[in-house]
Formats: sequence, structure tokens, C-alpha cells
Amino acid sequence: MNPESITEVIRNRRTVKPAQMSGTRIDRAVLDQILCNANWAPTHGMTQPWRFRVFENDSRADLAKFLAATYKSITPADSFKQAKYESFAVNPTLAGAVIAVGMKRQESGKISELDEIMAVACAVQNMHLTARAYGLGGFWSTNAAATSDQMREFVGLGSQDRALGLFYLGHINGQWPSSTRSEIADKVTWA
Repeated sequence: MNPESITEVIRNRRTVKPAQMSGTRIDRAVLDQILCNANWAPTHGMTQPWRFRVFENDSRADLAKFLAATYKSITPADSFKQAKYESFAVNPTLAGAVIAVGMKRQESGKISELDEIMAVACAVQNMHLTARAYGLGGFWSTNAAATSDQMREFVGLGSQDRALGLFYLGHINGQWPSSTRSEIADKVTWA
């Protein structure tokens, strides 16, 4: 294994929002690889709590309608923003695929909910890095509609489970975005 290769993938991973995506279909073998790599995330007690529902082709429009309706139903009138409603109604159709991210709660509850949520976050990071390796942009959206009880039910999760957002995947329109980070020395102390 070449450490430079993984470093390159990690440092070139970017959040790419749906408006920057072409909506072009993503090959099923690539989606399978992204999901299989998610499945290799670390997990306490081997609970493997991640659950995914993939929306592609026409089902993206169904998701868009659901998101917009959910946003409207859960948002107080004084907080409602028409532009946000309209973006919910179109964003899923701009991506090549959208993956609903869920957390299946362990029945015994032995492993804490926080540990389970963090395991799912690791799975999403694996998806994001794999997407980057395939030249695809990704965006993990955790807005109120995407993490609502309505979304949990929409994707078939149980009452003890959690909807943890939507992961948008797509081919990028234009150039790959760049980014920077502040120095790691500003964030680390040594004991």
C-alpha cells in the first residue's frame, strides 16, 4: 500500500453540493463499491448500524417531492424560506444518486447511541473517500428534513433508529474544487 495514495484521496476530498453536479447516472458497480467500502467502517461490538437507501433515476424526483413537503410541514411559518423549499424540490434530481443514511439501533442498547452514530459517520467518510477516488463529488446533508422522523419512516427505519441525512453523489460540472486547512499544530497538544 502506498501512503501517498491515501493521503492524496483524503486531502482532495471535497464537499460538492448538488448544484455543482451534472445529474448524470452513476454506474451501479461504482455505487456498489462505495457502499461496500462504507460497510468496512469501524463499529463497536460489530453492530454495523449503518443502513442505506439508494435513490437513483426516477426515485430521485420522489425523494425531492418528499423533502420539500417535509420541510414545509416541519418548519414554522415564520421560519419558512421559499428558496429553501424550492432547493429541496430539485436538489435530489441534480445528483447522480442520493443515499439516505440511517442508523439501526442495537436492540439491547448495550452499545451507546453516540457510538452507533459515530460508526455511521465513519461509514459516510468511507463513502466520501471512495467517491473521490472515482472522481465523484459528495455532499452529506444533515438538514432538519433529512434527519426528521418523517425521513426515518420514509426510508423504512424503525422507531428506535435514526435518519442521519442524505449523501448526494454526482459527476462534477466544471473543475474539481480546491480547499485549505489551518495548520494542524493549532489543533494539537502533546502530553
